[in-house]
Amino acid sequence: MQPQQNFGAPGPGDRPCAQCGSPMPKEMRFCRSCGNHLGGGGPAEYTETVRLPGATTQQRGAGTTPFYPTFNAPMATINPGRRRRRMGFAGTTWMWIALVAFFGMGGIMSLARKSHIPRPTFTIGANRSWVGVNQFDTTDGGVTFKYVDMPGGPADKAGLVGGDVITSFDGHPVKSSSEMMDLLVKTPIGKQVAVIYLRDGISHTTQLTTVSREEYSRLEDVYNHRPEGRGQLGFDDGDARRVPIPGTNIYGVQLNDISQNRPLDLAGVKEGDIVIEFDGVPIRSVGELTARDHRALPYSTVKMVVMRGNEKLEIPVKVGKE
Repeated sequence: MQPQQNFGAPGPGDRPCAQCGSPMPKEMRFCRSCGNHLGGGGPAEYTETVRLPGATTQQRGAGTTPFYPTFNAPMATINPGRRRRRMGFAGTTWMWIALVAFFGMGGIMSLARKSHIPRPTFTIGANRSWVGVNQFDTTDGGVTFKYVDMPGGPADKAGLVGGDVITSFDGHPVKSSSEMMDLLVKTPIGKQVAVIYLRDGISHTTQLTTVSREEYSRLEDVYNHRPEGRGQLGFDDGDARRVPIPGTNIYGVQLNDISQNRPLDLAGVKEGDIVIEFDGVPIRSVGELTARDHRALPYSTVKMVVMRGNEKLEIPVKVGKE
């Protein structure tokens, strides 16, 4: 681009700019081509008013003259040493940039954490043997579970109940739930195994035949769709709790919320009674009592054994329907 000319032809008294050599009228202090201060001191900023063709500018002691800038004139040069640069982002733009950076870092940290989460040693769909209990939990001396899943399953046929502690499975000592699941993966489906377990502090041995996942699902489906439906006694299992029986090694389930005019209430069971037996089956966990409640045939009569203080009572209860 051509340097801007100092408007008009050179006249007498003009002097060249010491910076760029352009002729400058003597009354001008700044070179319009390069911004140089002609009085010395180097380049400097200057301002000027530019008017469109036909417009006029008023000057002291001067007439009205039209001002016509040349079309090839560049913008006035600003001293590079004094020009400030900044990024042309509005405040909201910076806010969005900060939010994107924040969530981006959160995603990266989340992925980093996930990469360190240990994977479980088994999955529900693993090709393993099944025994028919809801879940194994590590406890003192072995592994336990809350209840037997459904009637006719391996654990049910073996006589196990919720709260039992398995200490040995197929000749292998069991100390944790992960060891138990490893044994089920290694045990052939349909194999009969010896199970040693503790109930009320006494060791027992039983035989259990494992089943496949498909057989387990079939048994579960038959139970869930039986034509008789599910039983109901009329208590809130959320308020029931497992408690020890004083002076014994036995645990039972204390009933703290019994529904009025429902089977237990009509049979004479009281709030605070501790159930220790349901139709001949030991009750050692809340989950097992709830499972036996649902398993009972509606309108059948079952015998419940409860502790009321120091008194042991046998109470027949006619089961309702859920």
